[in-house]
Amino acid sequence: MNSLFGEGTRLARRDAMRMGAWASLAALVPADFARAEPAGDASMRNIAQFMARCVGPGKYPGLVCSLGLPGQQTRFALRGDEGFTDADPVTPDSLFRIYSMTKPITGMAAMMLVAEGKLGLDQPLADILPRFARMQVQVTPDGPLGDVRPAKSPILIRHLMTHTAGLGYVIVQQGPLRKAYADAGLVAGRVTRLSIPGISVEPSISSLEAFADKLAELPLVYDPGTQWSYSVGLDLLGRVIEVVSGEPFDQFLQRRLFEPCGMTSTWFQVPRSEAHRLTTNYGAIGENLFPIDRGSDSIFLDKPAFPFGGSGLVSSPRDYDRFLTMLANYGLAGGTRVMSEAAVRAGTGNLLPPGVLASTVLGPPCHFGAGGRVGIGAEAGIFGWAGAAGTVATVDMRHGVRSSIFVQFMPPTSSQLLRDYQTALRADVQASFTRS
Repeated sequence: MNSLFGEGTRLARRDAMRMGAWASLAALVPADFARAEPAGDASMRNIAQFMARCVGPGKYPGLVCSLGLPGQQTRFALRGDEGFTDADPVTPDSLFRIYSMTKPITGMAAMMLVAEGKLGLDQPLADILPRFARMQVQVTPDGPLGDVRPAKSPILIRHLMTHTAGLGYVIVQQGPLRKAYADAGLVAGRVTRLSIPGISVEPSISSLEAFADKLAELPLVYDPGTQWSYSVGLDLLGRVIEVVSGEPFDQFLQRRLFEPCGMTSTWFQVPRSEAHRLTTNYGAIGENLFPIDRGSDSIFLDKPAFPFGGSGLVSSPRDYDRFLTMLANYGLAGGTRVMSEAAVRAGTGNLLPPGVLASTVLGPPCHFGAGGRVGIGAEAGIFGWAGAAGTVATVDMRHGVRSSIFVQFMPPTSSQLLRDYQTALRADVQASFTRS
């Protein structure tokens, strides 16, 4: 394993840019899937074998994997405990820090407003947040802060969803702009109470409004709509949602998404009464893992500075599967219409500006939708994203296949765990279908 703590920001940048690669599941479903039928109950034999190899002393404390095939109940594979010193076994209802898997939730919340005509994909951000009307752009990305010029085009709502607004990210930028973000309190996330170089504990800004106002004062890294660059766009989109909807962002998510989907274990702040379900997050140092955020005293038990639309949620495997299932059913959760079919189709499709491609570090060539990676070619129809502590969730919109892995360690690229999971998942999905 690499060390999260010895390489600081450079490592965080690399890991953040690889999130899409973890969510990449090329050829997950056989090419002749359209002529195939489920072969009885879905088997998770390969996933179970993978988990047996990965869980135990000197490995990982616990894993939860899920696989849902069309017309079938989602199945969960479980192994291990919620922490090396936490004897509670992991379950589908254990709580995990999902970090950037928050982004597709925020993106779909915005798509609801687009479908209702309250927000436009190509609406200028300045229509809603006027401080973004005259943005400056760095002449040299991550160069001197004073070397700027006027932006050639306005930031649009679709840019926020697809990381093409030109905004920065404290875990991605380097040099003066990263320092300016940190100094201004534009740290859209939290990890630990421990003092670890390169990882901020808590932002100094106390509201989404203040976050947006401060962000508007700093230059963009690129002209809007010209380049894919991982950013705080989905966090800023949270502020857009609360202005347009007229209610706090977290309350909007609760009322419009979580409650109708039956997501009863998804929070920005975990209730103290549920701390016993919260797993421990680990940092990788060499070949070892050490706790950086224990479930019993997690930083996620505290109220966040504001609801981070890009990284702030804690959820359970069962809850997130309910979100995936709603997408797979094109907006239906049971008999409840949560989103319009048109909104789901658009949000899980390509929303990139014309001529812009997602970064090649995301794995195979891909598009980008409302907060998540959109597969093309062999991956066509697959939508999903990953989190900074090892969680990955995808839904195959063409075939209704949902899958996820929940584990807690940072950085997730410090081992082959997620790649090995993809191999096992692919084998189990393919084994679950036979030609009709």
